Amino acid sequence: MPYPITRAARTAALVAAASALAAVSTGCTPGADDNAAASPGYVSEDGSVRTWEPGQRPGPVVVTGTDYEGRAVDTGDWLGDVLVINTWYAACPPCRAEAPTLATLARDRAEQGVRVLGINVEDAAGAALAFQNTFDIPYPSIEDRDGLAVASLSGVVPLQAVPTTVVLDHQGRVAARIVGLAEESTLNSLVGDVVAESPVQ
Repeated sequence: MPYPITRAARTAALVAAASALAAVSTGCTPGADDNAAASPGYVSEDGSVRTWEPGQRPGPVVVTGTDYEGRAVDTGDWLGDVLVINTWYAACPPCRAEAPTLATLARDRAEQGVRVLGINVEDAAGAALAFQNTFDIPYPSIEDRDGLAVASLSGVVPLQAVPTTVVLDHQGRVAARIVGLAEESTLNSLVGDVVAESPVQ
């Protein structure tokens, strides 16, 4: 004989469902962030933001791979610059929403020594290049269906959370991270703070 559903059980189920929906809203395929409970920073309406003070930053991080034009990429060659790394794939709605922000940032801050690198975790060349053409993306993206490039960010990027955006400082260390949609003012503020730092800290 089935037991009746109590008001408390119904409430608990609704809370669990709401929590799951909130998690999904931050990205296309969100994953667990083991550091979330202890992370400083704040949660915006677009995604979870974490920053690290210079003496506490993980890294340096080096990402290597091949972009969709067939060129080798090694971020170790870019030490001294500020690097913004963004995970994405073409069918991901928040990835599409933030693409103009990332493209504008790459153009507007290039003279300040800011580089942007995409890591595509899903797409073959056709879909990825179509996305890049649609949004007039001026920076390279690594094809990473084998997950090796994202693995370079293990412990920093929740591996199933797409999009995630990471800001590396002049020394290649992780200065900031956005899990979910990168809102324009938030991303520009994070990047501006790192650009303003001394290259040697």
